[in-house]
Amino acid sequence: MSATRRRRGQADRGSPPGWREEDIMATDQHNREENDGAYGSREAAEGWRRGAAERARYLGPATETMLDMANISIGSRVLDVAAGTGEQSLMAARRVGPSGSVLATDIAGKMLKIAAEAAHQAGLSNFTTQVMDAQQLDVEPESFDAAISRLGLMFVPDLQGALAGIRRALKPGGKLAAIVVSSAGRNRYLALPLEIGCRHGRRPASALDGIGVFSLGSPAVLEAALMRAGFANVAVQAVPIRRRFASRAEAVQDKRNSCPEVGDLMADLSDAEREIAWAEIEQAISQFEGPDGVDVVGEILIGAGTK
Repeated sequence: MSATRRRRGQADRGSPPGWREEDIMATDQHNREENDGAYGSREAAEGWRRGAAERARYLGPATETMLDMANISIGSRVLDVAAGTGEQSLMAARRVGPSGSVLATDIAGKMLKIAAEAAHQAGLSNFTTQVMDAQQLDVEPESFDAAISRLGLMFVPDLQGALAGIRRALKPGGKLAAIVVSSAGRNRYLALPLEIGCRHGRRPASALDGIGVFSLGSPAVLEAALMRAGFANVAVQAVPIRRRFASRAEAVQDKRNSCPEVGDLMADLSDAEREIAWAEIEQAISQFEGPDGVDVVGEILIGAGTK
């Protein structure tokens, strides 16, 4: 069902008297933006923008591997699902050249706006964006040569529905390649702030399961999900990543910029209580500190399959 038909259906079920169609559409757009999740806010989008250079440094080589595993080359038509601010989308657009194209999709319109601005500044005319839920991909079946997703699939509630939609969008023989976060045990820099936020926010430990960042952290789980969706020749590889920050304060700022889930866990706290939690997070990060600053090692997984 298209977004337009959903809006009209809502109007038919009883809109306030005197409302015009454009009023209903504007309200629906506002509601969708409010429900885009932790990454849908203006603050999250701006934080993500500020972290672009750092992500390019520590995720760049793995992203190139993802593009290789998706078999993206000159002339390819590429679908990026849960694209965020789209650094990997732009890398794909440069790879496919003028004869190819990239469609970057995400539920968070503010994220895609940043991606579109970056593409414009880079002079990439083969790049477009569209606000779209990964669970309801409204694209032509069998119209893409490849699909990619970087650090997005683990947050999708209906993962199997999303994977089925991606497979439907691919041409026969087309490939999907996706990067997800490995386990909490292999990513303590990511896990510790979430655990602290959960405890200070008086959330049960099980609340971390709902965040989803580690939901595909086992190679066997990621492989099984791709196979259940009908992908063949499934392969998953673990890739180490390394991040460096000049100081502990810089590492904490990175968390504030790029991990809105921590803030969500502490949303019900007072400002003073929240700052106490952040102070504990800063102290926890000190374990990764050395003479040259903060140096953390983690792991991601890259999974791929063929339609």
